[in-house]
Amino acid sequence: MVGAGADERDRAGNVRVIDNAWITLEDCRLAARIWLPEDVEAEPVPAILEYLPYRKGDHMAARDARVAGYFAARGYAYVRVDIRGTGDSDGILQDEYLPQEQQDAIRVIDWLAAKPWCSGAVGMIGISWGGFNGLQVAARRPPHLRAVISLCSTDDRYADDVHYLGGCLLADEMLPWASTMLAINALPPDPQVAGEGWRATWFDRLENTPPFIDTWMRHQRRDAYWKQGSVCEDYEAIECPVYMVGGWADGYTNAIPRFLEHYRGMRKGLIGPWAHTFPQAGAPGPAIGFLQECLRWWDRWLKGIQNGIEDEPMLRAWLQDPAGPGHHPDRPGRWVVEETWPSPRLEHVRLSLADGILGGTPGDDRPLAHSSAQRHGLLAGAWCPYGVPSDFPPDQREEDALCLSFTSEPLDERLELLGRPRVRLGLSVDRAVALIAARLCDVAPDGTSALISRGALNLTHRDGHGSPEPLIPHQCYDVDLELDVLGQAVGEGHRLRLSLSTTYWPWLWPSPDAVTLWLHPSEDTFLELPVRPPSPEDGRSHEFGPPETGREMETEILAASTPYRSIHHDVVGGDYDLELNHDGGQRLRLVEEGIEIDSHEFDRRSIREGDPLSAHVCCERRYEVARDGWGARIETSSTMSSDARDFHLTDVLEAFENGRRVFAKTWSRRIPRDCV
Repeated sequence: MVGAGADERDRAGNVRVIDNAWITLEDCRLAARIWLPEDVEAEPVPAILEYLPYRKGDHMAARDARVAGYFAARGYAYVRVDIRGTGDSDGILQDEYLPQEQQDAIRVIDWLAAKPWCSGAVGMIGISWGGFNGLQVAARRPPHLRAVISLCSTDDRYADDVHYLGGCLLADEMLPWASTMLAINALPPDPQVAGEGWRATWFDRLENTPPFIDTWMRHQRRDAYWKQGSVCEDYEAIECPVYMVGGWADGYTNAIPRFLEHYRGMRKGLIGPWAHTFPQAGAPGPAIGFLQECLRWWDRWLKGIQNGIEDEPMLRAWLQDPAGPGHHPDRPGRWVVEETWPSPRLEHVRLSLADGILGGTPGDDRPLAHSSAQRHGLLAGAWCPYGVPSDFPPDQREEDALCLSFTSEPLDERLELLGRPRVRLGLSVDRAVALIAARLCDVAPDGTSALISRGALNLTHRDGHGSPEPLIPHQCYDVDLELDVLGQAVGEGHRLRLSLSTTYWPWLWPSPDAVTLWLHPSEDTFLELPVRPPSPEDGRSHEFGPPETGREMETEILAASTPYRSIHHDVVGGDYDLELNHDGGQRLRLVEEGIEIDSHEFDRRSIREGDPLSAHVCCERRYEVARDGWGARIETSSTMSSDARDFHLTDVLEAFENGRRVFAKTWSRRIPRDCV
């Protein structure tokens, strides 16, 4: 195994940066960028590993520097490794979270622990993909891995990720994310890092990197494919301390209370108002001094400093005050704590569903019939917001009107909720395949409706996600549906509204046929709320310090535009198009690196009213890297549609070098629907 190259130089005061170090495995090399304290030879330090497929040398370089330099300046080695088949590393990335990825990580940890500058203690940190594999690697118990900080991740790959939601196909994310990964994985390594063989490595990637969506779509139920890498299958396989972190606006937050409940080792949870981002960036705010909090965690578990962090409450959460629908740069609220989770202090309050009233007295037992419009859900916002204003759901009154809705009387006093609401329903449908979506909204006195939680269930999965069974039309079923975890206050005079629907486009791929649902009111049909009473701890300070980061890498914005989300409606044909420009398109120059990077991500989700089989998703991606008269660009176009029996998928990949197309490939396939 080889050490660093000759590009070591001091660029951050008391921090040294090794731009590339090769970690040589039996069959490939992995590329690492390393930040070290300046005096590391005199006193070895613990290492912090972040292990990602997102290109350490260009597209993620500025973000990495802010985090890595902070820890290196405070007595830690920070190591950013490109996963096999990505960035400057060798090989092909065949899929996400494979056993090979975890085994490679164990070899990397062994390599780090053996370096003369390392004390032998290693921690893993990461957001999203890096949060996933931190948990997965911990479950393999490498002896030198002493602690993990996992942000915006999950313990259950099927329940909480970009593929399926309650057994429904997550159309909002499935193809878009697969298209993104196809484009990123097809970029070449940096010729200045990989050397003379860079072009052979690139063309090997272009020829052999698969569209991940093929595998995801061939596993439409929770089978062994999804269980691999889901640490909820055996929480006790993990032995080291784990800090789970996320935000109410993120798509992965359900995993935090679940992990706290089931893992018996040292664990902590932190939930703020944030989207899919580091808490020191804090969008929505307030941002916090999260890197200082991480430093306390590392000091305790990697250096053995007795700072008492293990004696602090298990869960700290930002309890959000009512703020109305849409985007808010800062969410009003306060920090609250729970000593353990589940908290024995929570009260589970049930509200019945009767005659359009939430909490009313059930009258006669006549079923309530409903069939949802196919356009319902266009105002849902993003499943996984990144903090930009267009990600957040606007006023829901228009959506509420398209549903079977139940609204409470105005509240006599403020109500604080912390945990997962649950819905119990007796229902029947007229089709063998159907779904149900549920939304919980805070309705202000002026009538505005703010979405505070939601959930969905593929009704063929009513008895479990591993063994779906078609429904018997018109037979009554008792169904339990959990909504997303929330930490939310509902104000005095406000009302709660529960809305049920048989569609939720484009979050959920539509059932093959339009569905009529009958809700059968009874005492066993209710919404259950996790009510949090005041705590003596609420009067104590649980504030964090102000945000801090490491040294900013100098960047120059060459071109940029604004992200947007727009709906186009053909009032004659009944077609609805939802168009999303995710990042606005941004071209940057990394001044010190001499690299230019460019990206563009555009999606269109379309449906025709009255025709669930008209659902169609199209994704376009463009990623580019350039330096010193050389440039490489990847463009992809991906589409997804369906008929009653099959899904139809196409991917087109094109590669350009210095503006000239040098590679093109097209995939077209049909994949059978499996009770979806």
